[in-house]
Amino acid sequence: MKTIVAHAAKDLRIEDRDMPEPGAGQVLVKIAAGGICGSDLHYYNHGGIGTIQLKEPMILGHEVAGHITALGAGVSGLSVGDLVALSPSRPCGTCRFCMEGMQNHCLDMRFYGSAMPFPHIQGAFREYITADAAQCAPAGDLTPAEAATAEPLSVVLHAARLAGDLMGKRVLVTGCGPIGLLAVLAARQAGAIEVVATDIADFTLQKAQEVGADRGINVMTDAAALDTYKADKGYFDVLFECSGVASALAAAVPILRPRGTIVQLGLGGDMTLPVQAMTAKELQMRGSFRFHAEFFTAVEMMRSGRLDVRPLITHSLPFGQCVDAFELAADRSRALKVQLSFA
Repeated sequence: MKTIVAHAAKDLRIEDRDMPEPGAGQVLVKIAAGGICGSDLHYYNHGGIGTIQLKEPMILGHEVAGHITALGAGVSGLSVGDLVALSPSRPCGTCRFCMEGMQNHCLDMRFYGSAMPFPHIQGAFREYITADAAQCAPAGDLTPAEAATAEPLSVVLHAARLAGDLMGKRVLVTGCGPIGLLAVLAARQAGAIEVVATDIADFTLQKAQEVGADRGINVMTDAAALDTYKADKGYFDVLFECSGVASALAAAVPILRPRGTIVQLGLGGDMTLPVQAMTAKELQMRGSFRFHAEFFTAVEMMRSGRLDVRPLITHSLPFGQCVDAFELAADRSRALKVQLSFA
């Protein structure tokens, strides 16, 4: 089978690997669609994410969906031909964090396409993959492209849970990549009365308004537009910070209401924060990292029609054009979620 392997920065290759066989409790899945994530782009563009660097060739990818082609012994509730979204979250289930219900902090996590441990955890950009039956979320009624967005949607649903009750709240979203746009969708679904989005690209801001933002502000060309929200100690109740850029967070602090909540999703490196201003406003800052149980919720919310992710999927390229796809995915002036088709 063919796989997409990162060897170093700007060194992406299509390579052959042996076909896997499903073991007991596993299924064999023929991948149909895979989304390129921000972390995939970091591996492609920089050879890693901050201090986490490639030490060996690694198959990329963790946003995937496909059809079951074979069942291992003891698998029930799934059938050959089923379309499934594959959760890349594979916690050990036995460490202290798993036992406390914090599987996303598992001490022995096997998350697809991660160079965090060594040997690296190989990813899912491959024609076939074996997966535990417990990873498979039935995705009937969805297209493979929609099902493959379950992973980033899960990230946002986890963040929304950490943000608390959003009913009637005013929400600011900084950074309008796929995660930011999904945060707009999730905030609206959770009852936010107003959602404002900021970015530095008009293309992504237009998309934010298409999916439910009341206003999009280009902070590169119209930074003064934020000043209208500074009166009376601020306006917004909740910030979803999805850019990973320190200046975006710093600019948001003056327009957050006292005792507002910051949920940090963006991972762009260490930040210098306006701690004194945050303290004086009694702001709560909550980091949000990955997900676990939210994955199946994400699939069900898409299947029920409560969340429509289709506007985010701007491009689909054959996996043989993976280099072109990665270059396109990095261009926020014309692309949001770029997917690879393995059909």
